[in-house]
Amino acid sequence: MAVDYTVIVVYLVGMLAMGWWGMRRAKSKSEFLVAGRRLGPALYSGTMAAIVLGGASTIGGVGLGYKYGLSGAWMVFTIGLGLLALSVFFSARIARLKVYTVSEMLDLRYGGRAGVISGIVMWAYTLMLAVTSTIAYATIFDVLFDLNRTVAIVLGGSIVVAYSTLGGMWSITLTDMVQFVVKTIGVLLLLLPIAVVKAGGFSAMKAELPTEYFDPLGIGGETIFTYVLIYTFGMLIGQDIWQRVFTARSDRTARWGGTVAGTYCLGYALAGAVIGTAAKVLYPELGSPDDAFATIVKDELPIGVRGLVLAAALAAVMSTSSGALIACATVANNDIWSRLRGMTRRAADAHDEVRGNRVFILIMGVGVIGTAIALNDVVEALTVAYNLLVGGLLVPILGGLLWRRGTAQGALASVIVGGLAVIGLMASFGILANEPVYYGLLSSLVAYVVVSLLTKPTDAAVLAAWRERLAGRSPELASEPVPAHQ
Repeated sequence: MAVDYTVIVVYLVGMLAMGWWGMRRAKSKSEFLVAGRRLGPALYSGTMAAIVLGGASTIGGVGLGYKYGLSGAWMVFTIGLGLLALSVFFSARIARLKVYTVSEMLDLRYGGRAGVISGIVMWAYTLMLAVTSTIAYATIFDVLFDLNRTVAIVLGGSIVVAYSTLGGMWSITLTDMVQFVVKTIGVLLLLLPIAVVKAGGFSAMKAELPTEYFDPLGIGGETIFTYVLIYTFGMLIGQDIWQRVFTARSDRTARWGGTVAGTYCLGYALAGAVIGTAAKVLYPELGSPDDAFATIVKDELPIGVRGLVLAAALAAVMSTSSGALIACATVANNDIWSRLRGMTRRAADAHDEVRGNRVFILIMGVGVIGTAIALNDVVEALTVAYNLLVGGLLVPILGGLLWRRGTAQGALASVIVGGLAVIGLMASFGILANEPVYYGLLSSLVAYVVVSLLTKPTDAAVLAAWRERLAGRSPELASEPVPAHQ
């Protein structure tokens, strides 16, 4: 294992080095939180694909393939569909807003009355996303170094917190780009063909497994529909995803770069399902489907290649974890803490803003590591996060982008009613039931439409400023510093 260990250690040291380099570049709030809004198509596509394809997409996607066959691709496939929908229909407008958080967009659209409550919901979502990504370190480091769960979480989490705190979005962008390349080589170019060959090829796989393993809809129509509601719609409104859209150099970059990343996700989804199906042929009696990835890597790959593929799994987890962490800290600082202290409009020099956001990343990072150590059920935590996100925020966000008659009161009612409905239904039907997101989303929509129609339309001046901002013509944009080399 010495060669494999060397590959992993070099990879981890490289991540920290990029964090140090990013610290030298992040000199303003814009540079620290959204990489100066300067990413071109190549960096944007790679980092966007990296953040959405995390441990759940890699280890979990292979596990679903092990359990259901090719239809196990649907979870990651719906993530790709959501990214494609965001990129084609909304990303250009989102990029032109030149904001830092989803709640700031809601304030612009509705006149500054929806921020704190929506910020709390978004913070809970990003926190749980960061926690569940951090827990995944335990699985990978257990395979690598036979470490116990707590040490593995502290080790992996500390590295992510370190480079994220040092350089903010610049560090995360650079590390994500490396992680994207490592994932592509490790999973698509190495593990996928090796797994299929070891299983005897597709003909042998078909002969060994039941026919439903090769049915595209074998996982079930209701499950696919739930994936669409949670993951496709979740991609449209998550702070972790929007914060990457804010990094785009132009609306064209956001649209086409995101389209490339979404298409990549569709291929990654199929690859994970095929690897899992091959693992079912090789190891038909595994205790848990989620063990399929680690088992096939550990037993079937040659020395060196094994280290690279495990680095790919580590890259998948780290990219999602770092993206969720900076999103969580950005929301906590800009949408909750600053508002509660009445500092939303207070002028501050760039150094203080960078330092404040850096401190919040460190605080949130320590909290994420502690929560990950204490938490056992990853699936339930992530389900709660996505149910609250979709049930509470989908309608007011998309309503604000698509329906002029939506009002601040309607948005607030939508967040509160949808969020409370999701919580109540999870208590009644169970956290993993489908009903909470179904009926929570429906109640949120009804509350938004009814209350908006019953209240006074949004002030014309607010809507006019909103349209100017969407078109990229707001005078506020002129105050944002432009780097000298642009």
